[in-house]
Amino acid sequence: MNSLKIYHVNAFSANPFSGNPAAVIPLDFWLSDAIMQQIAAQNNLSETAFFVKTSEGFHIRWFTPNVEVNLCGHATLASAYVIFEILGFQGDTLVFESKSGLLSVSRTNEDFYLNFPAVISEELKSLEGIEQAMNATPVQIFRAGDDVLIIFENETQVSSLNPDFGLLSKIDARGIIASSRSDKYDFICRFFGPKVGVNEDPVTGSAFTKLIPYWSAILGKVEMNACQISKRRGDVSCELLDDRVLIGGKANLYLQGEISF
Repeated sequence: MNSLKIYHVNAFSANPFSGNPAAVIPLDFWLSDAIMQQIAAQNNLSETAFFVKTSEGFHIRWFTPNVEVNLCGHATLASAYVIFEILGFQGDTLVFESKSGLLSVSRTNEDFYLNFPAVISEELKSLEGIEQAMNATPVQIFRAGDDVLIIFENETQVSSLNPDFGLLSKIDARGIIASSRSDKYDFICRFFGPKVGVNEDPVTGSAFTKLIPYWSAILGKVEMNACQISKRRGDVSCELLDDRVLIGGKANLYLQGEISF
């Protein structure tokens, strides 16, 4: 029987019942893809992160309950929390090798900052099925890498969205990012990903690789504060650094234990 340490970390929040929970599993060597996928399905969280130490830093991979994904922000932040706070990493910056290239995470006091590639969105005139799936009409639609970004006039419209997840899963995208300006924050958002097994993600770090360049251009600023207004909510600090973005937030440990299989 195999045993592995597992950590359940809430990312983008300092509080135990908010932010986005991720499972983090440190490995000495890679398991088979099938086993990692089964573990992620058993965990039944939006993401499970696995990492292996390398000579240059760490190699990280992310699995939803259904599929492996190329990038996940909150599970990267959760992994950095485990490496810094539990495994005792000495230093201010971690470097992860990933399917999306090299990613770094720095720590300043209780805050963690993801340094990810920026993704520029391309506006679409229309997208078949999006209005029916969202039960709402956005003012703008963008192809944002592997996601679709839809913009609404105000926060009330975004907070009241009630998508048809069956229809939404037919849209050709990893997920749908809905966003608008906000009175309290520079912008707010929600993320829906039924195609990858997550109807609504609490706080989606990777979505901010698309949101930060968009809102920086609209608002004319490079530093912004945002909130993903899911039920669990999460506050995110944002900064545009040329072709990179800094995505900042806190994290807290909810559970630690051991899995056997």
